[in-house]
Parts: sequence; C-alpha cells; structure tokens
Amino acid sequence: MAADRLPPAPSLHLAFTPLLAIGRRMNARSPARIALVAAVAAVLPLTSGCSLLGGGGDGPSDTGYIARDAESLYAGAKRRLDMGDARTAAALFDEVERQHPYSPWARRAQLMSAFSYYMQKDYTKSIETAQRFLSIHPGNKDAPYAYYLIALSYYEQITDVDRDQKITEQALTALNDVQRRYPDSQYAADARLKIDLVNDHLAGKEMEIGRFYERTGQWLAAQIRFQNVVTDYQTTTHIPEALFRLTETNLALGVPSEAQKYAAVLGANYPGSEWYNKAYRLIREEAPELVAAGG
Repeated sequence: MAADRLPPAPSLHLAFTPLLAIGRRMNARSPARIALVAAVAAVLPLTSGCSLLGGGGDGPSDTGYIARDAESLYAGAKRRLDMGDARTAAALFDEVERQHPYSPWARRAQLMSAFSYYMQKDYTKSIETAQRFLSIHPGNKDAPYAYYLIALSYYEQITDVDRDQKITEQALTALNDVQRRYPDSQYAADARLKIDLVNDHLAGKEMEIGRFYERTGQWLAAQIRFQNVVTDYQTTTHIPEALFRLTETNLALGVPSEAQKYAAVLGANYPGSEWYNKAYRLIREEAPELVAAGG
C-alpha cells in the first residue's frame, strides 16, 4: 500500500507547533505498509547551556544533571528529536517533567515524551506515558492525540496470525476508543481504516485455527471458527473462503442441506470466485442429488 500521510497532530502551543504525521506498517503478512514520518517545525530559540542541550553524547546518559530552566530543557529535547535521537529526546522530555512538574512545559513535554518513545519503538513506555498524560489532563485539547498514540503503539506490535493475538485485540479496543470518543477528530478516519485491517487480521487468525481443525478431522470445531468469521467479520477478505469451508464442513458432518445453503450464499455474493467454483464442484461430487434437484 502506498504510504499514507495523516493530518498534523494538535499544536502543543507556546512558542512552537510540532507537526506529527503518523502512519504505520502492518505485520509482514498484511498488505498494509504505511510509512511513519515525523517533522517538528517552528523551532524554539535554543538557550545555550550545559552538554545535555548540545549535539554531543551517546544517549540518555547525557540527561543526568544539574537543574536547568524548563524552556532550555525542552529546547534540548526538541533538538534531539529533530536530529533523530528519539531515545535521548524522550529522556530529556521526562527530565522537563521531573524538574518542573507544575510548569506549562511539563504537560507538553509529557506528550512529546510519549511520541519520542513511540519513535524509538518503545511502545510500552509510549503507552504508559500517554496514559499518564490522560490521567492528569483528561479534558486537554490534545487528549485525542494521546488516545491515538496509544492505539498506534498497540497497532505497531501486531504479530503474524500464527501467534497470540492479545495485542491485536488491544489495538482494536484502542482504535475503537479513538473513533468512539472523537468521531469528528482528524484521527478518526485513520482509526477506521486500521480497524478494518485489524478485523481482517483477527479473521485470518480464526481461519487459521479452523483450517487446523479441518486437517485433524475436528469438523465441528472447525465449523465454529468459520462461522465466527461469517458472523463477526463480514466485511473482511476472508468471507468467500469461510463460506466455502462451511460448505465443506457441513458435508463432512453429513448435513448436505446446510452445505447447499452456504454454497448458495457464496454463489450469490461471489459468483465468479474460485471459492464458489470449488464449492459447486464439491456439492456436485458429495451431494449430486442436490445438483440434480436444482440445488
């Protein structure tokens, strides 16, 4: 999929406006490949000072320090983020909050820290920091972005369908939260797109389990999984195969009339698909009396 660019994140006021254009990659087996871009503009005037604000050093070890004023600390953190050093930037944004917890800079540093952790792929810390921001500032105008960042942090961790899908379910919950709380926000449209991708992923997991049960002759257990796909994931790409598998499992269970029903639904909705052709051949081979009767 071509890289998507999202709308800018809400401005974090006072002297600068960060422009955060965030997209994402889906797991390796998904068609979705969404690039992530971060640009921070309108740079604050930088105050000269100790080494933690400079360009040297190797990481968060640069952040252990003497007290600095909030603006200088924030400017140093932002400079590191602009340089692509998200690891040190996160530590410096945290230092703003630690040294100046009641300043206006602390609130903005908290959200920028969450973003910096996201950029360095420390998704657990990103989620924790964004959740802390929301617990302290639940009504803040940047709350939609914090919820969205949480959702992205879960979404980034989605794994192949042959692994446990707990993270996928957490991503779905978080994306639904964005859409439910802020349906008119600039993040809702992207959340809806990702919800479709996550649902497709979860349906794929159900299909994988169902196929396993089929291979081992556990027809009823397989049927339940395929029925879950047809019932719970109706807009996904897995529906044609699920309908075919339901045709297949019902024949194996000795219920040809049910098999015929699913084959008919498949033919009505996907008449030219390979799955319908396979279902028709299967019905003809396993229940020729239904074909003879015009089924």
